[in-house]
Amino acid sequence: MTQAALLSNEADADPIKAWPAVSLAESQTLLTAPGAMFEMEAWQRDGLNVRAWKNGPKSLVELFFAAQAFGERTFLVNEAERISFDAFGRAAMAFARHLVGAGVKPGDRVAVVMRNLPEWPVCFYGAALAGAVATPLNAWWSAGELAYGLKDSGAKVAVFDGERYERARAQLPGCADLTQVLVCRRTGADPLDGALDLLDVLGAPSAWAALPAVDAPPLTIAPEADATLFYTSGTTGNAKGVAACHRAVTTPVLTSLYSVARSFVRRGEAPPEPDSAVQKAYVVSIPFFHVTGCFSLLNVAMATGIKLVLMRRFEPEACMALIEQERATSIGGVPTIPWQLLEHPARPKYDLSSLDSITYGGAPAAPELVRRMDEAWPQARSGTGWGMTETCATFTHHMAEDYARRPDSCGPATPVGDMKVVDGEGNALPPGGVGELWVYGPHVARGYWNKPEATAKTFQDGWLKTGDLARIDEEGFCYIVDRIKDVIIRGGENIYSVEVEDVLYTHPAIMDAALVPIAHRTLGEEPGAVVTLKPGATADEAELKAYVRARLAGFKTPVRILFRHEPLPRNANGKILKPELKRLFEAAPANA
Repeated sequence: MTQAALLSNEADADPIKAWPAVSLAESQTLLTAPGAMFEMEAWQRDGLNVRAWKNGPKSLVELFFAAQAFGERTFLVNEAERISFDAFGRAAMAFARHLVGAGVKPGDRVAVVMRNLPEWPVCFYGAALAGAVATPLNAWWSAGELAYGLKDSGAKVAVFDGERYERARAQLPGCADLTQVLVCRRTGADPLDGALDLLDVLGAPSAWAALPAVDAPPLTIAPEADATLFYTSGTTGNAKGVAACHRAVTTPVLTSLYSVARSFVRRGEAPPEPDSAVQKAYVVSIPFFHVTGCFSLLNVAMATGIKLVLMRRFEPEACMALIEQERATSIGGVPTIPWQLLEHPARPKYDLSSLDSITYGGAPAAPELVRRMDEAWPQARSGTGWGMTETCATFTHHMAEDYARRPDSCGPATPVGDMKVVDGEGNALPPGGVGELWVYGPHVARGYWNKPEATAKTFQDGWLKTGDLARIDEEGFCYIVDRIKDVIIRGGENIYSVEVEDVLYTHPAIMDAALVPIAHRTLGEEPGAVVTLKPGATADEAELKAYVRARLAGFKTPVRILFRHEPLPRNANGKILKPELKRLFEAAPANA
Protein backbone atom coordinates (compact mmCIF):
# COMPACT_ATOMS: atom_id res chain seq x y z
CA MET A 1 0.00 0.00 0.00
CA THR A 2 1.32 3.47 -0.87
CA GLN A 3 1.96 6.16 1.70
CA ALA A 4 -0.92 8.28 0.39
CA ALA A 5 -3.33 5.35 0.47
CA LEU A 6 -2.35 4.22 3.94
CA LEU A 7 -2.59 7.71 5.39
CA SER A 8 -5.90 8.48 3.71
CA ASN A 9 -7.35 5.18 4.94
CA GLU A 10 -6.24 6.01 8.46
CA ALA A 11 -7.79 9.43 8.20
CA ASP A 12 -11.09 8.06 6.82
CA ALA A 13 -11.37 5.27 9.39
CA ASP A 14 -11.98 7.49 12.36
CA PRO A 15 -12.09 11.28 12.56
CA ILE A 16 -10.73 11.02 16.10
CA LYS A 17 -7.64 8.92 15.40
CA ALA A 18 -6.00 6.85 18.11
CA TRP A 19 -2.32 7.51 18.62
CA PRO A 20 -0.31 6.49 16.80
CA ALA A 21 -2.10 6.18 13.50
CA VAL A 22 1.02 4.56 12.05
CA SER A 23 3.58 2.46 13.92
CA LEU A 24 7.22 3.45 14.08
CA ALA A 25 8.18 0.61 11.74
CA GLU A 26 5.40 1.47 9.27
CA SER A 27 6.37 5.12 9.24
CA GLN A 28 9.96 4.17 8.43
CA THR A 29 8.82 1.88 5.60
CA LEU A 30 6.71 4.66 4.11
CA LEU A 31 9.28 7.42 4.42
CA THR A 32 12.25 5.38 3.14
CA ALA A 33 10.46 3.65 0.24
CA PRO A 34 12.18 3.66 -3.18
CA GLY A 35 11.79 7.08 -4.73
CA ALA A 36 10.96 8.74 -1.40
CA MET A 37 12.93 11.68 -0.06
CA PHE A 38 14.40 9.55 2.73
CA GLU A 39 15.33 6.55 0.60
CA MET A 40 18.53 4.89 1.80
CA GLU A 41 21.49 3.32 0.03
CA ALA A 42 24.39 1.11 1.06
CA TRP A 43 27.68 2.94 1.63
CA GLN A 44 31.05 1.58 2.59
CA ARG A 45 33.28 3.80 4.67
CA ASP A 46 36.65 2.71 5.99
CA GLY A 47 35.70 -0.90 5.20
CA LEU A 48 32.42 -0.71 7.14
CA ASN A 49 28.99 -1.21 5.60
CA VAL A 50 26.45 1.40 6.64
CA ARG A 51 23.08 2.70 5.49
CA ALA A 52 23.12 6.28 4.24
CA TRP A 53 20.65 8.79 2.87
CA LYS A 54 20.48 8.41 -0.90
CA ASN A 55 19.16 11.90 -1.54
CA GLY A 56 21.11 13.82 1.07
CA PRO A 57 24.19 15.95 0.40
CA LYS A 58 27.39 13.90 0.21
CA SER A 59 29.76 16.73 1.19
CA LEU A 60 29.87 20.25 2.57
CA VAL A 61 30.81 21.41 -0.91
CA GLU A 62 27.68 19.86 -2.42
CA LEU A 63 25.61 21.45 0.36
CA PHE A 64 27.24 24.83 -0.27
CA PHE A 65 26.32 24.82 -3.95
CA ALA A 66 22.77 23.68 -3.21
CA ALA A 67 22.35 26.72 -0.94
CA GLN A 68 23.23 29.08 -3.77
CA ALA A 69 19.75 28.40 -5.20
CA PHE A 70 18.33 30.67 -2.47
CA GLY A 71 20.06 33.68 -4.02
CA GLU A 72 18.97 37.00 -2.54
CA ARG A 73 16.97 35.42 0.30
CA THR A 74 18.25 36.59 3.68
CA PHE A 75 20.52 34.01 5.29
CA LEU A 76 22.17 35.71 8.27
CA VAL A 77 20.90 38.48 10.53
CA ASN A 78 23.40 39.92 12.99
CA GLU A 79 22.04 43.04 14.69
CA ALA A 80 21.75 45.57 11.81
CA GLU A 81 23.57 43.34 9.30
CA ARG A 82 21.50 41.31 6.85
CA ILE A 83 23.39 38.98 4.53
CA SER A 84 21.87 37.03 1.65
CA PHE A 85 22.72 33.48 0.62
CA ASP A 86 24.33 34.93 -2.51
CA ALA A 87 26.54 37.37 -0.56
CA PHE A 88 27.52 34.64 1.88
CA GLY A 89 28.44 32.34 -1.03
CA ARG A 90 30.62 34.98 -2.66
CA ALA A 91 32.46 35.61 0.60
CA ALA A 92 33.02 31.90 1.30
CA MET A 93 34.38 31.34 -2.20
CA ALA A 94 36.65 34.37 -1.86
CA PHE A 95 37.99 33.00 1.41
CA ALA A 96 38.58 29.60 -0.23
CA ARG A 97 40.60 31.29 -2.99
CA HIS A 98 42.61 33.12 -0.34
CA LEU A 99 43.40 29.89 1.50
CA VAL A 100 44.56 28.16 -1.68
CA GLY A 101 46.70 31.18 -2.49
CA ALA A 102 48.19 31.02 1.00
CA GLY A 103 49.38 27.48 0.37
CA VAL A 104 46.61 25.54 2.13
CA LYS A 105 46.50 21.98 0.79
CA PRO A 106 43.77 19.30 1.11
CA GLY A 107 43.75 17.93 4.63
CA ASP A 108 45.36 21.01 6.22
CA ARG A 109 43.49 22.23 9.27
CA VAL A 110 41.96 25.72 9.25
CA ALA A 111 40.87 26.83 12.72
CA VAL A 112 37.81 29.07 13.20
CA VAL A 113 38.01 30.81 16.57
CA MET A 114 35.10 33.18 17.06
CA ARG A 115 31.64 33.61 18.49
CA ASN A 116 28.59 33.36 16.24
CA LEU A 117 29.22 35.99 13.58
CA PRO A 118 28.51 36.07 9.83
CA GLU A 119 32.22 35.45 9.31
CA TRP A 120 31.97 32.07 11.08
CA PRO A 121 30.06 30.17 8.34
CA VAL A 122 32.03 32.05 5.67
CA CYS A 123 35.34 30.73 7.06
CA PHE A 124 33.93 27.27 7.83
CA TYR A 125 32.58 26.72 4.32
CA GLY A 126 35.55 28.50 2.75
CA ALA A 127 37.83 25.97 4.40
CA ALA A 128 35.70 23.11 3.06
CA LEU A 129 35.75 24.55 -0.47
CA ALA A 130 39.55 24.67 -0.30
CA GLY A 131 39.68 20.99 0.70
CA ALA A 132 40.88 21.86 4.19
CA VAL A 133 39.64 20.34 7.44
CA ALA A 134 37.49 22.98 9.16
CA THR A 135 38.53 23.08 12.82
CA PRO A 136 36.21 25.16 15.02
CA LEU A 137 37.56 25.91 18.49
CA ASN A 138 35.44 26.71 21.51
CA ALA A 139 35.06 30.49 21.78
CA TRP A 140 34.58 30.12 25.53
CA TRP A 141 38.03 28.60 26.01
CA SER A 142 40.82 30.35 27.87
CA ALA A 143 44.04 31.43 26.16
CA GLY A 144 45.76 28.22 27.24
CA GLU A 145 42.91 26.04 25.98
CA LEU A 146 42.88 27.82 22.62
CA ALA A 147 46.63 27.31 22.30
CA TYR A 148 46.12 23.63 23.13
CA GLY A 149 43.52 23.31 20.34
CA LEU A 150 45.77 25.04 17.79
CA LYS A 151 48.77 22.89 18.70
CA ASP A 152 46.83 19.63 18.98
CA SER A 153 45.13 20.10 15.61
CA GLY A 154 48.28 21.36 13.91
CA ALA A 155 46.22 24.15 12.35
CA LYS A 156 48.00 25.86 9.45
CA VAL A 157 45.66 28.87 9.36
CA ALA A 158 43.53 30.35 12.15
CA VAL A 159 40.79 32.98 11.88
CA PHE A 160 39.91 34.83 15.10
CA ASP A 161 37.39 37.43 16.04
CA GLY A 162 38.92 40.39 17.84
CA GLU A 163 38.04 39.25 21.34
CA ARG A 164 39.47 35.75 20.89
CA TYR A 165 42.59 37.15 19.20
CA GLU A 166 43.34 39.47 22.10
CA ARG A 167 42.82 36.56 24.48
CA ALA A 168 45.16 34.20 22.64
CA ARG A 169 47.69 36.44 20.85
CA ALA A 170 50.44 35.99 23.44
CA GLN A 171 50.20 32.22 22.95
CA LEU A 172 50.35 32.22 19.15
CA PRO A 173 54.16 32.34 18.74
CA GLY A 174 54.23 28.93 20.44
CA CYS A 175 51.90 27.40 17.83
CA ALA A 176 54.60 26.19 15.46
CA ASP A 177 52.32 24.91 12.68
CA LEU A 178 50.52 28.23 12.16
CA THR A 179 51.60 29.94 8.97
CA GLN A 180 48.86 32.59 8.86
CA VAL A 181 46.51 34.28 11.33
CA LEU A 182 43.54 36.40 10.29
CA VAL A 183 41.39 38.62 12.52
CA CYS A 184 37.87 39.97 12.06
CA ARG A 185 35.98 42.51 14.16
CA ARG A 186 39.09 43.97 15.77
CA THR A 187 38.54 45.23 19.30
CA GLY A 188 41.41 47.73 19.43
CA ALA A 189 43.90 49.71 17.37
CA ASP A 190 46.98 47.74 18.45
CA PRO A 191 49.13 46.30 15.65
CA LEU A 192 48.21 42.78 14.61
CA ASP A 193 51.72 41.36 15.11
CA GLY A 194 51.87 39.95 11.59
CA ALA A 195 48.24 38.83 11.43
CA LEU A 196 45.98 39.88 8.57
CA ASP A 197 42.76 41.79 8.95
CA LEU A 198 39.98 39.74 7.33
CA LEU A 199 38.57 43.04 6.04
CA ASP A 200 41.55 43.22 3.69
CA VAL A 201 40.60 39.82 2.26
CA LEU A 202 36.79 39.97 2.10
CA GLY A 203 35.77 43.52 2.89
CA ALA A 204 32.93 44.30 5.30
CA PRO A 205 29.86 42.02 5.32
CA SER A 206 27.83 44.84 3.76
CA ALA A 207 30.17 44.65 0.72
CA TRP A 208 30.20 40.86 0.26
CA ALA A 209 27.47 41.06 -2.39
CA ALA A 210 29.97 42.91 -4.64
CA LEU A 211 32.62 40.16 -4.46
CA PRO A 212 33.16 37.99 -7.56
CA ALA A 213 30.38 35.51 -8.25
CA VAL A 214 30.59 31.93 -7.05
CA ASP A 215 32.34 29.66 -9.52
CA ALA A 216 33.56 26.06 -9.50
CA PRO A 217 35.28 24.90 -6.32
CA PRO A 218 39.09 24.78 -6.37
CA LEU A 219 39.05 20.94 -6.29
CA THR A 220 36.74 17.93 -6.11
CA ILE A 221 35.88 16.66 -2.63
CA ALA A 222 35.09 12.98 -1.99
CA PRO A 223 32.43 12.03 0.61
CA GLU A 224 35.08 10.03 2.49
CA ALA A 225 37.54 12.93 2.74
CA ASP A 226 38.14 14.45 6.16
CA ALA A 227 35.83 17.44 6.61
CA THR A 228 35.88 18.67 10.19
CA LEU A 229 37.74 18.45 13.47
CA PHE A 230 35.41 19.44 16.31
CA TYR A 231 36.62 19.29 19.88
CA THR A 232 34.59 17.52 22.54
CA SER A 233 32.90 19.74 25.10
CA GLY A 234 33.59 17.34 27.91
CA THR A 235 32.97 18.22 31.53
CA THR A 236 36.36 16.85 32.65
CA GLY A 237 39.84 16.41 31.15
CA ASN A 238 41.37 17.74 27.96
CA ALA A 239 39.10 18.09 24.95
CA LYS A 240 39.68 15.56 22.18
CA GLY A 241 39.51 16.38 18.50
CA VAL A 242 36.82 14.34 16.74
CA ALA A 243 37.62 13.66 13.08
CA ALA A 244 34.68 13.22 10.70
CA CYS A 245 34.33 12.92 6.94
CA HIS A 246 32.11 14.96 4.63
CA ARG A 247 29.26 12.49 4.37
CA ALA A 248 29.20 12.04 8.15
CA VAL A 249 28.80 15.74 8.85
CA THR A 250 26.09 16.21 6.20
CA THR A 251 24.05 13.18 7.31
CA PRO A 252 22.25 15.23 10.05
CA VAL A 253 20.58 17.38 7.35
CA LEU A 254 18.11 14.66 6.37
CA THR A 255 18.19 13.20 9.88
CA SER A 256 16.65 16.42 11.20
CA LEU A 257 14.11 16.64 8.40
CA TYR A 258 13.16 12.98 8.85
CA SER A 259 12.04 13.54 12.45
CA VAL A 260 9.69 16.32 11.33
CA ALA A 261 8.23 14.20 8.53
CA ARG A 262 7.79 11.21 10.84
CA SER A 263 5.76 13.28 13.30
CA PHE A 264 3.17 13.92 10.55
CA VAL A 265 3.09 10.30 9.40
CA ARG A 266 2.68 9.03 12.96
CA ARG A 267 -0.35 11.31 13.22
CA GLY A 268 -1.80 9.81 10.05
CA GLU A 269 -1.06 12.81 7.86
CA ALA A 270 1.13 13.24 4.82
CA PRO A 271 4.10 15.55 5.48
CA PRO A 272 3.40 18.97 3.97
CA GLU A 273 5.14 19.90 0.74
CA PRO A 274 7.80 22.62 1.23
CA ASP A 275 6.46 26.09 0.43
CA SER A 276 9.25 28.00 -1.30
CA ALA A 277 7.40 31.28 -0.77
CA VAL A 278 7.53 30.98 3.03
CA GLN A 279 10.91 31.29 4.74
CA LYS A 280 11.50 29.75 8.14
CA ALA A 281 13.58 31.70 10.66
CA TYR A 282 15.56 30.43 13.65
CA VAL A 283 16.81 32.54 16.56
CA VAL A 284 20.30 31.18 17.19
CA SER A 285 21.89 31.13 20.63
CA ILE A 286 23.56 27.72 20.13
CA PRO A 287 27.26 28.19 19.27
CA PHE A 288 28.27 27.19 15.76
CA PHE A 289 31.45 25.71 17.25
CA HIS A 290 29.28 22.97 18.74
CA VAL A 291 28.09 20.17 16.41
CA THR A 292 24.42 20.89 17.15
CA GLY A 293 24.79 24.51 16.10
CA CYS A 294 26.80 23.60 13.00
CA PHE A 295 25.45 20.29 11.69
CA SER A 296 21.85 20.34 12.94
CA LEU A 297 21.23 24.07 12.50
CA LEU A 298 23.66 25.81 10.14
CA ASN A 299 23.81 22.91 7.68
CA VAL A 300 20.04 22.41 7.76
CA ALA A 301 19.58 26.13 7.09
CA MET A 302 21.90 25.81 4.09
CA ALA A 303 19.80 22.94 2.76
CA THR A 304 16.38 24.48 3.31
CA GLY A 305 16.86 28.25 3.02
CA ILE A 306 16.23 29.07 6.68
CA LYS A 307 17.07 32.55 7.96
CA LEU A 308 19.40 32.47 10.98
CA VAL A 309 19.01 35.33 13.47
CA LEU A 310 22.14 35.48 15.59
CA MET A 311 22.18 36.39 19.29
CA ARG A 312 25.46 37.29 20.97
CA ARG A 313 24.20 35.60 24.11
CA PHE A 314 20.80 34.35 25.17
CA GLU A 315 18.69 36.88 27.07
CA PRO A 316 14.97 36.08 27.39
CA GLU A 317 13.41 39.43 26.56
CA ALA A 318 15.87 40.15 23.74
CA CYS A 319 15.04 36.71 22.31
CA MET A 320 11.30 37.42 22.44
CA ALA A 321 11.84 40.76 20.73
CA LEU A 322 13.75 39.03 17.92
CA ILE A 323 11.05 36.39 17.54
CA GLU A 324 8.46 39.12 17.08
CA GLN A 325 10.65 41.31 14.85
CA GLU A 326 11.88 38.54 12.53
CA ARG A 327 8.73 36.38 12.73
CA ALA A 328 10.96 33.55 13.90
CA THR A 329 9.50 30.07 13.55
CA SER A 330 11.99 28.18 15.75
CA ILE A 331 14.08 28.47 18.88
CA GLY A 332 16.17 25.88 20.65
CA GLY A 333 19.11 25.07 22.83
CA VAL A 334 18.91 23.63 26.32
CA PRO A 335 15.69 23.24 28.38
CA THR A 336 16.41 26.36 30.44
CA ILE A 337 15.79 28.51 27.34
CA PRO A 338 12.07 27.71 26.95
CA TRP A 339 11.73 27.75 30.74
CA GLN A 340 13.10 31.29 30.91
CA LEU A 341 10.78 32.41 28.12
CA LEU A 342 7.78 30.79 29.79
CA GLU A 343 8.50 32.32 33.20
CA HIS A 344 9.51 35.79 32.03
CA PRO A 345 7.06 38.49 33.19
CA ALA A 346 7.43 40.36 29.89
CA ARG A 347 6.22 37.46 27.74
CA PRO A 348 2.66 38.83 27.25
CA LYS A 349 4.18 41.97 25.66
CA TYR A 350 5.49 40.06 22.64
CA ASP A 351 3.83 38.33 19.71
CA LEU A 352 5.34 34.84 19.66
CA SER A 353 2.64 33.31 17.46
CA SER A 354 5.10 32.71 14.60
CA LEU A 355 6.80 29.88 16.52
CA ASP A 356 6.10 26.46 15.06
CA SER A 357 8.87 24.39 16.66
CA ILE A 358 10.82 24.44 19.91
CA THR A 359 13.56 21.84 20.23
CA TYR A 360 16.33 21.27 22.72
CA GLY A 361 18.70 18.70 24.14
CA GLY A 362 21.91 18.39 26.14
CA ALA A 363 20.15 18.02 29.49
CA PRO A 364 17.08 16.38 31.04
CA ALA A 365 13.83 18.30 30.75
CA ALA A 366 10.92 18.13 33.13
CA PRO A 367 7.77 16.48 31.70
CA GLU A 368 5.95 19.59 32.93
CA LEU A 369 7.94 21.66 30.42
CA VAL A 370 6.23 19.91 27.50
CA ARG A 371 2.80 20.60 28.99
CA ARG A 372 3.63 24.25 29.67
CA MET A 373 4.93 24.79 26.14
CA ASP A 374 1.82 23.21 24.65
CA GLU A 375 -0.29 25.61 26.70
CA ALA A 376 1.75 28.70 25.84
CA TRP A 377 2.41 27.91 22.16
CA PRO A 378 -0.24 25.42 20.98
CA GLN A 379 0.77 26.06 17.37
CA ALA A 380 4.35 24.90 18.00
CA ARG A 381 5.72 21.35 18.04
CA SER A 382 8.22 20.64 20.78
CA GLY A 383 10.95 18.08 20.43
CA THR A 384 14.16 16.71 21.89
CA GLY A 385 16.95 14.38 20.92
CA TRP A 386 20.32 12.95 21.80
CA GLY A 387 23.68 13.08 20.15
CA MET A 388 27.37 13.68 20.77
CA THR A 389 30.28 15.35 19.04
CA GLU A 390 31.24 11.78 18.07
CA THR A 391 27.87 11.24 16.32
CA CYS A 392 28.03 14.54 14.41
CA ALA A 393 25.06 15.86 16.42
CA THR A 394 21.57 14.36 16.29
CA PHE A 395 21.37 10.56 16.49
CA THR A 396 17.95 10.11 18.15
CA HIS A 397 15.08 12.55 17.99
CA HIS A 398 11.32 12.83 18.36
CA MET A 399 8.77 15.61 18.53
CA ALA A 400 5.08 16.49 18.72
CA GLU A 401 2.87 13.67 20.04
CA ASP A 402 5.73 11.18 20.32
CA TYR A 403 7.62 13.54 22.61
CA ALA A 404 4.51 14.56 24.56
CA ARG A 405 3.76 10.90 25.30
CA ARG A 406 7.36 10.03 26.17
CA PRO A 407 8.82 13.23 27.64
CA ASP A 408 11.53 11.25 29.44
CA SER A 409 12.78 9.69 26.19
CA CYS A 410 15.22 11.21 23.71
CA GLY A 411 13.43 9.40 20.88
CA PRO A 412 14.28 6.55 18.52
CA ALA A 413 17.22 6.39 16.14
CA THR A 414 16.59 7.51 12.59
CA PRO A 415 16.69 4.83 9.86
CA VAL A 416 20.39 5.26 9.02
CA GLY A 417 21.45 4.61 12.62
CA ASP A 418 21.58 1.52 14.80
CA MET A 419 21.81 1.45 18.57
CA LYS A 420 21.98 -1.15 21.30
CA VAL A 421 22.34 -1.30 25.06
CA VAL A 422 25.06 -3.65 26.30
CA ASP A 423 26.22 -5.13 29.59
CA GLY A 424 29.76 -4.94 30.94
CA GLU A 425 30.87 -7.72 28.58
CA GLY A 426 29.48 -6.03 25.47
CA ASN A 427 26.46 -8.34 25.20
CA ALA A 428 23.25 -6.74 23.93
CA LEU A 429 20.53 -6.46 26.56
CA PRO A 430 16.80 -7.07 25.94
CA PRO A 431 14.35 -4.15 25.81
CA GLY A 432 14.18 -2.35 29.14
CA GLY A 433 17.63 -3.47 30.29
CA VAL A 434 19.95 -0.70 31.55
CA GLY A 435 23.49 -0.69 30.19
CA GLU A 436 25.91 1.32 28.09
CA LEU A 437 24.49 2.77 24.87
CA TRP A 438 26.42 1.85 21.71
CA VAL A 439 25.57 3.45 18.35
CA TYR A 440 26.51 2.82 14.70
CA GLY A 441 25.88 4.68 11.46
CA PRO A 442 27.27 6.93 8.72
CA HIS A 443 27.32 9.88 11.11
CA VAL A 444 29.57 8.20 13.69
CA ALA A 445 32.96 9.89 13.51
CA ARG A 446 36.17 8.14 12.48
CA GLY A 447 37.86 8.58 15.84
CA TYR A 448 39.94 10.98 17.88
CA TRP A 449 42.60 13.11 16.27
CA ASN A 450 46.10 11.71 16.93
CA LYS A 451 44.84 9.67 19.89
CA PRO A 452 44.91 6.01 18.80
CA GLU A 453 44.54 4.64 22.34
CA ALA A 454 41.45 6.76 23.05
CA THR A 455 40.04 5.82 19.65
CA ALA A 456 40.55 2.11 20.26
CA LYS A 457 38.88 2.41 23.67
CA THR A 458 35.79 4.23 22.39
CA PHE A 459 35.31 2.98 18.81
CA GLN A 460 34.93 -0.74 18.09
CA ASP A 461 34.22 -2.07 14.58
CA GLY A 462 32.32 1.11 13.77
CA TRP A 463 30.32 1.10 17.01
CA LEU A 464 30.71 4.10 19.32
CA LYS A 465 30.72 3.33 23.03
CA THR A 466 28.94 6.43 24.24
CA GLY A 467 29.60 6.26 27.98
CA ASP A 468 25.89 6.86 28.57
CA LEU A 469 23.73 4.46 30.56
CA ALA A 470 20.45 3.95 28.75
CA ARG A 471 17.54 1.65 28.11
CA ILE A 472 15.59 1.07 24.91
CA ASP A 473 11.91 0.13 25.05
CA GLU A 474 10.04 -2.42 22.93
CA GLU A 475 9.29 0.14 20.21
CA GLY A 476 12.85 1.44 19.95
CA PHE A 477 12.61 4.65 21.98
CA CYS A 478 15.79 5.44 23.90
CA TYR A 479 15.95 6.71 27.49
CA ILE A 480 19.22 8.13 28.83
CA VAL A 481 19.60 7.08 32.46
CA ASP A 482 22.94 8.67 33.36
CA ARG A 483 26.55 9.07 32.37
CA ILE A 484 28.37 5.95 33.55
CA LYS A 485 30.85 8.04 35.49
CA ASP A 486 28.05 10.06 37.11
CA VAL A 487 26.27 7.15 38.79
CA ILE A 488 26.28 7.69 42.55
CA ILE A 489 27.00 4.51 44.53
CA ARG A 490 25.74 4.84 48.08
CA GLY A 491 26.72 1.88 50.23
CA GLY A 492 26.55 -0.43 47.21
CA GLU A 493 23.22 0.96 45.92
CA ASN A 494 23.23 2.67 42.50
CA ILE A 495 21.53 6.06 42.27
CA TYR A 496 20.94 7.31 38.73
CA SER A 497 21.05 11.09 38.76
CA VAL A 498 18.46 11.51 35.97
CA GLU A 499 15.86 9.63 38.01
CA VAL A 500 16.22 12.01 40.96
CA GLU A 501 16.55 15.07 38.74
CA ASP A 502 13.32 14.14 36.94
CA VAL A 503 11.48 14.11 40.28
CA LEU A 504 12.95 17.48 41.27
CA TYR A 505 11.90 18.94 37.92
CA THR A 506 8.28 18.03 38.62
CA HIS A 507 8.26 20.33 41.66
CA PRO A 508 6.47 23.51 40.60
CA ALA A 509 9.19 25.80 42.02
CA ILE A 510 12.22 24.25 40.27
CA MET A 511 13.62 25.44 36.94
CA ASP A 512 17.06 23.76 36.98
CA ALA A 513 18.38 20.79 38.97
CA ALA A 514 21.41 18.49 39.11
CA LEU A 515 22.42 15.61 41.36
CA VAL A 516 26.08 15.08 42.28
CA PRO A 517 27.96 12.81 44.71
CA ILE A 518 29.08 13.98 48.14
CA ALA A 519 31.93 11.97 49.64
CA HIS A 520 31.01 9.94 52.76
CA ARG A 521 33.48 8.17 55.06
CA THR A 522 31.59 4.88 55.37
CA LEU A 523 29.02 4.87 52.55
CA GLY A 524 31.45 6.09 49.91
CA GLU A 525 29.04 8.60 48.36
CA GLU A 526 25.74 10.25 49.09
CA PRO A 527 23.49 12.26 46.76
CA GLY A 528 23.49 16.04 46.88
CA ALA A 529 21.38 18.35 44.73
CA VAL A 530 21.87 21.86 43.39
CA VAL A 531 18.76 23.67 42.18
CA THR A 532 17.65 26.96 40.68
CA LEU A 533 14.13 28.17 41.43
CA LYS A 534 11.79 29.78 38.94
CA PRO A 535 11.46 33.56 39.20
CA GLY A 536 9.23 34.43 42.15
CA ALA A 537 8.98 30.82 43.35
CA THR A 538 9.88 29.70 46.87
CA ALA A 539 10.94 26.38 48.36
CA ASP A 540 13.32 25.30 51.10
CA GLU A 541 15.59 22.32 51.58
CA ALA A 542 13.27 20.42 53.91
CA GLU A 543 10.34 20.80 51.53
CA LEU A 544 12.32 19.49 48.54
CA LYS A 545 13.75 16.56 50.48
CA ALA A 546 10.28 15.55 51.59
CA TYR A 547 9.04 15.90 48.01
CA VAL A 548 11.67 13.49 46.69
CA ARG A 549 11.31 11.09 49.63
CA ALA A 550 7.58 10.75 48.91
CA ARG A 551 8.32 9.63 45.35
CA LEU A 552 11.54 7.62 45.50
CA ALA A 553 13.33 5.22 47.81
CA GLY A 554 14.78 6.91 50.86
CA PHE A 555 18.41 6.26 49.92
CA LYS A 556 17.88 8.27 46.70
CA THR A 557 16.79 11.41 48.57
CA PRO A 558 19.45 14.15 48.49
CA VAL A 559 21.11 14.51 51.87
CA ARG A 560 21.81 18.17 51.08
CA ILE A 561 20.29 20.66 48.64
CA LEU A 562 22.00 23.91 47.66
CA PHE A 563 20.23 26.82 45.96
CA ARG A 564 21.59 29.02 43.17
CA HIS A 565 20.12 32.28 41.89
CA GLU A 566 21.15 31.67 38.27
CA PRO A 567 20.95 28.74 35.84
CA LEU A 568 23.38 25.92 36.56
CA PRO A 569 26.79 26.16 34.84
CA ARG A 570 26.95 24.41 31.48
CA ASN A 571 29.50 23.77 28.79
CA ALA A 572 29.00 24.80 25.18
CA ASN A 573 26.74 21.86 24.32
CA GLY A 574 24.43 22.38 27.29
CA LYS A 575 25.77 19.69 29.61
CA ILE A 576 25.79 20.70 33.26
CA LEU A 577 29.30 21.07 34.68
CA LYS A 578 28.89 18.71 37.62
CA PRO A 579 32.51 18.99 38.81
CA GLU A 580 31.83 22.67 39.53
CA LEU A 581 28.72 21.74 41.50
CA LYS A 582 30.60 19.07 43.47
CA ARG A 583 33.05 21.76 44.54
CA LEU A 584 30.15 23.78 45.99
CA PHE A 585 29.59 21.05 48.57
CA GLU A 586 33.30 20.82 49.29
CA ALA A 587 33.40 24.59 49.84
CA ALA A 588 30.35 24.56 52.12
CA PRO A 589 30.53 21.44 54.32
CA ALA A 590 27.39 20.41 56.15
CA ASN A 591 28.66 21.50 59.54
CA ALA A 592 29.78 24.92 58.30
